[in-house]
Amino acid sequence: MEKKKKRLMIRTIILAILVLAVGYTLYSNLTQQSKGKITEGEKAPDFVLTDLDGKEHHLSDYKGKGVFLNFWGTWCEPCKAEMPYMEKLYPEYKKQGVEILAVNVGESNFQVKKFVEQFELTFPVVIDEKKEVQKDYNIVPIPTTFLINSEGEIVNAKPISKSLTEEEIRGLLDQIKP
Repeated sequence: MEKKKKRLMIRTIILAILVLAVGYTLYSNLTQQSKGKITEGEKAPDFVLTDLDGKEHHLSDYKGKGVFLNFWGTWCEPCKAEMPYMEKLYPEYKKQGVEILAVNVGESNFQVKKFVEQFELTFPVVIDEKKEVQKDYNIVPIPTTFLINSEGEIVNAKPISKSLTEEEIRGLLDQIKP
């Protein structure tokens, strides 16, 4: 009898855990959908993030320029693959009114600084410590890139969530030249 009671209690606990997991999953999906998706033609959500030198970057400060907004992480192998292409193209497109803004998601200044030095990055790199901008843009996988035109509007219908080749990046930068 005692053994049956114990078994019933364990099954009840397992069932409760499963119900909580399903409930949490449903809640997460519903709240994510209620934030809405960023769509083509919509104003890009503004944000203020700080770079490694302590300088604040407001996305709205880039109005009048095209912005290649890239979300990345130091641990992300596809990010490591595309960063050299971004760096190579940056000087050429900066002269044409296009900025590359790289948003690191949730890592320490030390990790980001080491990465920036390793890849000799010269474009602005800001850190989203609390992952608030990541949430505002509904970023799940990284790297993810949004294209923003000189009016501050999202250009790409879907965020680009893959490692990009040099030619792909060049094509995207061409799309947002003012």
